[in-house]
Formats: sequence, structure tokens, C-alpha cells
Amino acid sequence: MTERVRVSVEPHASPEDVDVVQRGLRAFNVARIGEPMEEPVRIFLRDERGQIVGGLLGHIRWRWLYVAKLWIHEAHRGEGYGIALMEAAEAHARMRRCLGAYLDTFEYQARPFYEKLGYTVFGTHEGYPPGYRQYHLSKRFPVGPSTLK
Repeated sequence: MTERVRVSVEPHASPEDVDVVQRGLRAFNVARIGEPMEEPVRIFLRDERGQIVGGLLGHIRWRWLYVAKLWIHEAHRGEGYGIALMEAAEAHARMRRCLGAYLDTFEYQARPFYEKLGYTVFGTHEGYPPGYRQYHLSKRFPVGPSTLK
């Protein structure tokens, strides 16, 4: 006889309950494809006073860099800092033997910027957010002897 279970929508679930699901999925994935070797990527753009005026946030998981956030203060846009942050993130990822990078951007944001850096669209989410599109882009890094290990 199977135990009866129910679906329960819980927007304010406890961290412990959320952890049960995260640990369960992690164990499932690790058993099939190995450890993700996850590490955060945090790169900042600081002014002369040390204040953050831009940055890139993401992570490396299963030898891929995910760029989650890229932001430059309006006063510093158009000066090449976005390229510098992306180059720093990619260099860091290559040092970690990553195979490539991926990210997403809304249509009103920076798709042409990423395409100029060699990223290509691999998916489009129509109507997200409503009335717009979200693009998913990726870029493979050149494969060398150190990448294959």
C-alpha cells in the first residue's frame, strides 16, 4: 500500500523545508553527473573611494560560467567597463577550466553587447516579462589541453 501524499503550496516555507528539496535534487544530480564543483564569481568595479560602481555576479558549476548579473552605474556606462568585467569573468572561468559561459538578458537590455563579445542566442522566452522577450545566450571557450582534463 502506498502512502498518501498531497500537494501543498507554501510561499513562506521554512529554510529547512527548502533545504530538503535542494539536498534531494543535488543528490540525484551528483549520482548521475558528478559534483558540480560550484563556486561563486564576484567581480566589482570600484571608484577611487572604493565605492562599487558596477559589478558582475555569477557562479561556476559543472565547468560552465553563468553570468547572473552585470550592472554598471549610469555615470560609467559606455566607457568599456562592461567589456572589462566580462573579460575578467571569462579569464577567471578559463583558469578554472570552464568550457564556456552562458547568461540571459531581456530584449531592452544588452543582447547586442553580448553578441559583440561572441555570445549567440540559444533560446528565446517570448512574453517574459509580459510584452517583452528574454534571450538566453552562450559562448564556448576554445578547447585546449588544459580544458579537456
